[in-house]
Amino acid sequence: MNHFPIFLNTSGRRIVLSGGGDAALAKLRLLMKTTAHITVFAPAADDQIKAWADAGKLRLIARAMEPGDTLCAALFYAADEDEVEDKRTAAIAHADGALVNIVDNLADSQFITPAIVDRDPVTVAIGTEGAAPVLARAIKADLEERLPQGLGTLAAIGKAFRKAADALPFGRPRRDFWRDYYFNAGPKAIASGVEAVQPALDTLLADHLMKDARKGHVAFVGAGPGDPELLTLKARRALDEADVVIYDRLISPEILELARREATMIDVGKEAFGPSTPQEVINDLIVEHGLKGSQVVRLKSGDATVFGRLDEEIDAVTEAGVDWHIVPGITSASAAVASIGQSLTKRGRNSSVRFLTGHDMKGFADHDWKALAAPGEVAAVYMGKKSARFIQGRLLMHGIDPATPVTVIENASRADQRVLSTTLAEMEPTITQAGLDGPALTFIGLAPRAAQAALPEIPMPQRAQEAL
Repeated sequence: MNHFPIFLNTSGRRIVLSGGGDAALAKLRLLMKTTAHITVFAPAADDQIKAWADAGKLRLIARAMEPGDTLCAALFYAADEDEVEDKRTAAIAHADGALVNIVDNLADSQFITPAIVDRDPVTVAIGTEGAAPVLARAIKADLEERLPQGLGTLAAIGKAFRKAADALPFGRPRRDFWRDYYFNAGPKAIASGVEAVQPALDTLLADHLMKDARKGHVAFVGAGPGDPELLTLKARRALDEADVVIYDRLISPEILELARREATMIDVGKEAFGPSTPQEVINDLIVEHGLKGSQVVRLKSGDATVFGRLDEEIDAVTEAGVDWHIVPGITSASAAVASIGQSLTKRGRNSSVRFLTGHDMKGFADHDWKALAAPGEVAAVYMGKKSARFIQGRLLMHGIDPATPVTVIENASRADQRVLSTTLAEMEPTITQAGLDGPALTFIGLAPRAAQAALPEIPMPQRAQEAL
């Protein structure tokens, strides 16, 4: 992010613009929404600019800008549509201490003007670092349709009511009140007329003052494999409600960005065979914040119910008397298998799939290797990078076909996803040589769809054939 978004108070301050053509008109239409004092320098100004000057909406000086003309100006726009003149006026504004924007010259501008959705006093600014103004306008158009015109009126009335609402305790009680106002009581009241909004606010405040404080609650939320677009709507709502987010190492930064800015973020990352937060410490943190009355989100990668030590954490909060619920997520196996164009089960190939962990609390995890080595079996191995040679050895020992396809997906669903396609015989050293450093899921018995046709077909187990 090169351009940090802020909202500048322009009330009563100077904004100066040099130029009188189309570029100047476009900027002035936006600037005149402010309460700033606008001065335009233009030897030849468009008739519309002259009309605005005659109406007292801005001051028009019919000459080229000179040194000292931008003294005390908060912002300056060079909109002469002439590279030489823009450079000259920008230099004057720089010397006078104003922030400078040169229209259509991102490199030499100190700030950029975003696309704006105006529901005064609600203002939404959309910026693309100057890279895609067409995209910014498309987003603006979409938001214009979504945000009702009455939203600004509700916000203006709510702003005047803020001191009265301070009677509510700081934090969640106030947020609950304002959420109820903006998304429930307010819109219902304004449908009956603006005069109905204030009485509705008074009644709503009285109701919230009588309410008991909300008890602490824990949501065990599956964050999916990393792509924020695979996060469920219920998970998004939980993050929006959270006072505290306790998250795993594998949660992507894009998903963490969706939490409220005011939420307390606690990293309790665990790494196989590496530094980890003890499970007892995690349990204590969840309970501690739940007992304080916080709405806690325990954010787990993938699905919270798959290899996530969920039961231990549920037992801890249950014993402490804290309420909880589970928000399922998309497990990594589902995202990973979709990325290679395969399905976890297939008629005529396998009627079941096994989800395995490569290691457990005692080290490398042991499984029913004989059953896994049978032709046609499919297994998804979580946390299997370190145990790849162990798994390979056990399966070969129990007679698996060395040509059985193996696919390893690193960072499933993310922008930096990698797919390794190999066979059981080459599983190691392929994985080690690949230098995987992200979370990886290993499929035994599946190849990417594009490579499937080149691999020998593995016969289906006799018992499965008889079942068809």
